[in-house]
Amino acid sequence: MAFGWIDEQALLRRRAGLVRTLRPRPAHSPLLDLASNDYLGLARHPEVTEGAARAARTWGGGSTGSRLVTGTTELHSQLELELAEYCGFEAALVFSSGYAANLAAVTALAPHGSLIVSDAGNHASLIDGCRLARGTTQVVGHADPEAVRKALQTHEGPAVVVSDTVFSVDGDAAPLAGLAEACREHGAGLLVDDAHGLGVLGDGGRGAPHAAGLAGADDVVVTVTLSKSLGSQGGAVLGPTRVIEHLVNAARTFIFDTGLAPAAAGAALAALHVLRREPARAARAREVAAELHARLTAAGHEAVRPDAAVVSVRAPSPEKAVRWAADCRTAGLAVGCFRPPSVPDGISRLRLTARADLSEAQIERAVRVIGETRP
Repeated sequence: MAFGWIDEQALLRRRAGLVRTLRPRPAHSPLLDLASNDYLGLARHPEVTEGAARAARTWGGGSTGSRLVTGTTELHSQLELELAEYCGFEAALVFSSGYAANLAAVTALAPHGSLIVSDAGNHASLIDGCRLARGTTQVVGHADPEAVRKALQTHEGPAVVVSDTVFSVDGDAAPLAGLAEACREHGAGLLVDDAHGLGVLGDGGRGAPHAAGLAGADDVVVTVTLSKSLGSQGGAVLGPTRVIEHLVNAARTFIFDTGLAPAAAGAALAALHVLRREPARAARAREVAAELHARLTAAGHEAVRPDAAVVSVRAPSPEKAVRWAADCRTAGLAVGCFRPPSVPDGISRLRLTARADLSEAQIERAVRVIGETRP
């Protein structure tokens, strides 16, 4: 029977407690949201939603084609100019998603004969980029510049080191300065995904590379998403102009994909303007994360100290993690639930988003619900 193996896979998932289901949410939910990636609380900001609506009225519901045909509007170009300037890079290139941006950057910057050194804790989009690239990938220990250095010593020729800046599972930060030093010793490029750093880390939320003094360097390329701190959708690659021009000509997820919808570009640009005007939102997100961590650990939970806005609370098992998250939802709190294969160490977790717009009362309520529902 065609696809008969699917039933066996489904059975194995059920036995392991790893079944995933879609849960459509209403436009307005009574749940306290600590599950989304809306770090700065901008997804529903009036200026952001108006930016989306105005762009749709002006440019239409879709971009109508690939970026190289009809999919580039003046709005896309403006977003790229302002995003690059704010984060401290020469140029930027916008994609339809952060996933597409990562696939583009890794595959286009790791040709045949090159070495990709990839952190063991990297996001799936970076991992898939490594799988699709024509270069050879060597996975090294998590957040370990010395392991990166040893890997680079084994290769003569082009090389690129690939890492998240803030890892999405535990919210810990990569040692960017150490990675850059190892790269420069061997003439390698550094490619980092700042999806969880943009809007949270650095001066006014300019990102982790900016905070590490790496913004604008000719050997550093950064990918970002527009769907987290900027409350919209899409992704971008930031870096030297010659790298961006190379991506325009070589990145398949740019050349063959429909351009980002104008509404998403308009929303992201409006959110960037809000962030520029209200840089304290970034600091507030970090403060909320620190407070959540302090209260959770004081209550006896095993929580990882956050370096940005992700707070991770470990669960006893995949099944208990699912039940814990479900019980939180029943009690009015939405939290993320990370289980294998989404977690590289096999340890299931609740994942909390420390949003900048959370009040003290909401933080207290979240900690109380997590404690009351603990398995």
